[in-house]
Amino acid sequence: MSQSRIPSFYKFSVANRLRVLLERNVIDQAEYDMLIDGTHMLDADQADRLIENVISVFGLPMGLGLNFQVNDRDYLVPMVVEEPSIIAAVSSAAKLVRSTGGFTSTAERPLLIGQIQVVNVPHPAHARQALLQHSEEILNLANSLHPNMVARGGGAREIEVHTHGATAGHGDMLVVHLLVDTRDAMGANLVNTMCEGAAPLVEKISGGRVFLRILSNLADRALVRSKAVIPVAELAAGDYSGAEVRDGIILANEFAERDPYRATTHNKGIMNGIDAVAIATGNDWRAIEAAAHAYAARTGRYSSLTRWYANEAGDLVGELEIPLKVGTVGGQVESNQAVRIAHRVLGVESAPELAEVMGAVGLAQNFAAIRALSTHGIQRGHMTLHARSVAMAAGASESVFDDVVDRLIAAGDIKVWKAREIIADLEDSQRTRAPGRNDRQEVVEHADAAGDIGYGKIILLGEHSVVYGRHAIAAPIPLHIRAEVKAQREHTDLMIPRWGVEMRLSEPERSVSSLHASITLIAERLGLADRGMRIDVFPHIPRANGLGASAALAVAVIRAMARCFEVEISEREISNLAFDCEKIAHGTPSGIDNTLATFGRPILFRKENALARAEIRHLNTPAPIPVVIGLSGVATLTMQTVGSVRAAWEKNPARYESIFSQIDALALAGAQALKQGDIAELGELMNIDHGLLNALQVSSREIEELVEIARRNGALGAKLTGGGGGGAMIAVAEPERTQTIASAMRSAGYNTFITEIR
Repeated sequence: MSQSRIPSFYKFSVANRLRVLLERNVIDQAEYDMLIDGTHMLDADQADRLIENVISVFGLPMGLGLNFQVNDRDYLVPMVVEEPSIIAAVSSAAKLVRSTGGFTSTAERPLLIGQIQVVNVPHPAHARQALLQHSEEILNLANSLHPNMVARGGGAREIEVHTHGATAGHGDMLVVHLLVDTRDAMGANLVNTMCEGAAPLVEKISGGRVFLRILSNLADRALVRSKAVIPVAELAAGDYSGAEVRDGIILANEFAERDPYRATTHNKGIMNGIDAVAIATGNDWRAIEAAAHAYAARTGRYSSLTRWYANEAGDLVGELEIPLKVGTVGGQVESNQAVRIAHRVLGVESAPELAEVMGAVGLAQNFAAIRALSTHGIQRGHMTLHARSVAMAAGASESVFDDVVDRLIAAGDIKVWKAREIIADLEDSQRTRAPGRNDRQEVVEHADAAGDIGYGKIILLGEHSVVYGRHAIAAPIPLHIRAEVKAQREHTDLMIPRWGVEMRLSEPERSVSSLHASITLIAERLGLADRGMRIDVFPHIPRANGLGASAALAVAVIRAMARCFEVEISEREISNLAFDCEKIAHGTPSGIDNTLATFGRPILFRKENALARAEIRHLNTPAPIPVVIGLSGVATLTMQTVGSVRAAWEKNPARYESIFSQIDALALAGAQALKQGDIAELGELMNIDHGLLNALQVSSREIEELVEIARRNGALGAKLTGGGGGGAMIAVAEPERTQTIASAMRSAGYNTFITEIR
């Protein structure tokens, strides 16, 4: 069974998510290849053999619900759904429940009900008794129609007879229920066949006339009961205590228990999770929906399918009882390669096990929804997801998509018409762009005009050794982070749409993040801790990839906050404050990231002491040097890699000081190569440096693959850049080779872009 915890999975590219699943043996090589190239999906010809009048194939996103532990087993849960926030919410809820023991679920061995309607019954009571007396004969006849099912341990188990009184023009009516164990099949066709076959015998015994013969989707003989117990201390959120959250959830559930209007939406939230799993696993989600809602109304009044209450210890307890007749075998599974892969990822061994997982998913989804409703509201935290949906609906192309999302959120008017206005404006700007202007020029010009930005960076030579007082060469890249700050009456709100961050800093976090701490520090140092403001951040640098995103964000926010509130601050003071933010993010930073983020010029850098005093020499090159940047898709924490190197250094200082001195010599030689524009020499120095960094064990499998791809396709030098452990790598090459290198990286599933050092 696969481990369902995959930290930072949402930060990976699609290709690298699949790579993680392959490495963990969740999928095999053939399935990985199909998912990478899209051949797992139905084509129109295949679809034409499944339904009538086919014109195309309709696609929906498939994602993974993470963190699920059900009955002490881990599950990665495939979910097919078009609505944003569902998978994120259910994964977050599962993570919380996992930390307190996970879900328990029990599923009955499911029985599917087939109905045989008998009308014009002359003596209903006598007919009912006769049918029950001949039940064995009826069951034998039904089972003779499916001997293979009986051989697998299934088949018709018993009959029930229900009387419904007189009908309009057709006398009294009986309904015979045939209770069938279909094992791991959904079983609809099987039960229908049994009903058809047994109908003549039922008609003969009852003396009436058989009319309808069909299964019922009210699978109340296939009940699943799921449960979660969450200690009250784990429920605290922001300024809400654990007891307040617990009591709010209980009160919200009582509303659904008593009011059918609320119960309908409450239960819809449960089905958001269950339906998504049903679709992914090839099950009849319409039948599952019908059964769930019918069961919710079984008392004659529609009510909640869940119950939330406090136990004697004060813990929050959630329970879900729901009919779930699902299957893990049959044509629906085997005719669709995507469904087969979903079953392999999930790894269940029987239909009852699948039902138990689905019950846990439904309970987790319900918890996530009513916790949000009873605290900050359902819309809080979903603005970015909503803006992305609106941008897509408005037809935003890939080239402007993120900018459209940014502007929608900044405007606070997330509507399709507004998105279309933004798209038109961006496209006009692209058409009127001055000929010959490259990306680097555009970014620098925009930065000078806006002011409130921080530059991204690459380190050409000297990672890690720079922390120990050696030289490093760093250069800005044509990617930046921009910030806007607007005063408001109260609260400090931070919005970073591209990173999925929506945070109210004036509400304390249970575990304060480095981002929260850094922005708080900036406000305090600028004397603005008591001012209300909204901070919108627009990053063009991928997060946690060793490209200086945290320093660039700090610099951008410092500049924007100072501009908004008219605080005087020098460039050196900006850099120093950003360095203090870097200490929060990375522990023992070198000072190089905040320097580049502030000044945006290539430098030879050497840290002189712990107070961030540094020897900085600006570097120039006679001609631009092309650089290809490859993103591994694996998020990296510089604090961790710096910490691992420090631990090794402390064990054997002499050995590691020797390595750092070798890297220092490479950096000094690299400065001379840059001055002379000697790209071949620079490349050779980079290759040697990468070998030493690999010896420090800060590389990764993805980085090594990217380096190999770059060298194989003509790079003069290639190495990791930044802290390592994932993140990014860089390659220098002759201008005519850069596109070839970048294309080869993209073909291998990596994101990449081309820039230059000036």
